[in-house]
Amino acid sequence: MTATITGAGLTEVTVDDLVDLARGAAVLGTGGGGDPYVGRLLAEAALREHGPVRLVAPDDLPTDACVVPVAMMGAPTVMVEKTPSTELVGHAVTALAEHLGITPTHVACIEAGGVNSTFPLVAAAQLGLPLVDGDGMGRAFPELQMVLATLDGIACTPMSISDEKGNTGVLRTVDNRWAESLARSMTVTMGCSAIISNYVMTGAQAKSALVHGTLSLCVAIGRAVSAARSAHTDPVAAVVGAIGGAVLHTGKVVDVIRRTTTGFARGEAVVAGADGDLVLHFQNEHLMAMRDGAPVVTTPDLIIVLDQDTGEPVTTEALRFGHRVCVLAAPADERWHSPEAIELVGPRYFGYDTDPVRVMT
Repeated sequence: MTATITGAGLTEVTVDDLVDLARGAAVLGTGGGGDPYVGRLLAEAALREHGPVRLVAPDDLPTDACVVPVAMMGAPTVMVEKTPSTELVGHAVTALAEHLGITPTHVACIEAGGVNSTFPLVAAAQLGLPLVDGDGMGRAFPELQMVLATLDGIACTPMSISDEKGNTGVLRTVDNRWAESLARSMTVTMGCSAIISNYVMTGAQAKSALVHGTLSLCVAIGRAVSAARSAHTDPVAAVVGAIGGAVLHTGKVVDVIRRTTTGFARGEAVVAGADGDLVLHFQNEHLMAMRDGAPVVTTPDLIIVLDQDTGEPVTTEALRFGHRVCVLAAPADERWHSPEAIELVGPRYFGYDTDPVRVMT
C-alpha cells in the first residue's frame, strides 16, 4: 500500500513511498542534506517496526501544537561512513522535550534533503507522532540559522545535540548564529556529524515559518522520475517539469575538488559540455554556478545535479570524475529573496563577490 495523495498532499508515508520520497528530497536538497540511500534505509527500518507515519498539512495544525524538528548536522561526506542508529534520531527529540518539560505533538523537517527529509520520519515513527508536511527552507542550506524561522524571529535554541557515543548536550544561545557557531564546534568534536533537535514551534508559528507541502512534493518528484523511466522518456525532463526549473548545462564532470573542513564538505566541480565548462561551488549544498567566470545562478535559488541517464540526484559527496550529469536550476521560495533573507543566505554571505543571480525559467 502506498500513500494517498489528495489536493492537500500526502496523508501518510509507508515503506513503499520511501524510494520516491528520498529521491525527491535529494533533488530539493541541492546537493546537500545527506545521502538519500542512507536516509531511506533508516526510515525503512523505523517504518517496518512501527508502521506508517501520518502527515499533517501545516494549515491543519492546531494553534497550540508543539512542533519539534529533528535533523542531522555536519558533513555529509562523513555520514556515509558514520551512520547513526535509528534510536539516536528519536533520542534527540526526547532529550530536548525532557529538558524543556514539553510534550511534542508533531515532528517536522528543518530542511529538504536525502537524510533531513527522512530522519524526521524515523523520529515520528518511533515516538508515534504525526509529521508535518513541510520544512523550514524548501531546499537545503549549510548553516543552522538559515531557515525561514529565523526571519520570523523564532529561536533556534534551546536545542539538543547527540552523537553515537551516547553524548548529549542542550544549548542555549543569544541568537541563531551563535547556535550555529557553538553547535558546529560540538559537531566537529563529535566526529563531524551529530543529530540535533531545535526550533521548537507552536502550530501557529509553524504555519508561518514552514514551506508547505514539501514532503508531498518530494514524493511527486520521485514518482515523476519513476514514471519517466517506466515510459522510457527523459527522467531529467520529468524533474524539470515537477519543480518548475530549467536545464543549465549538460556534460561530464572533469574535475572535483572537495575537502571536509569545519564540519562542512566544501569544494567545486567542473562540468564540461558542448557549450563550455560550468563550475559549481558548494558548501554541502551547491551555492553558485559559473560560466566563463560569471555567475549563471546563485543561492538562494536551487542548483541541482542529476545523472544524465537516470535522473537520480547526485549529492556533492557523490560527484566523481567522468560522471555524466545535467545541472538544473529552480526558483527558491520567494521569501528567500527579501533583503533580510539575502543577508542570511545570499552569495556574499558565503564569500562570493556577487549579488544574487536568479534562475530564468
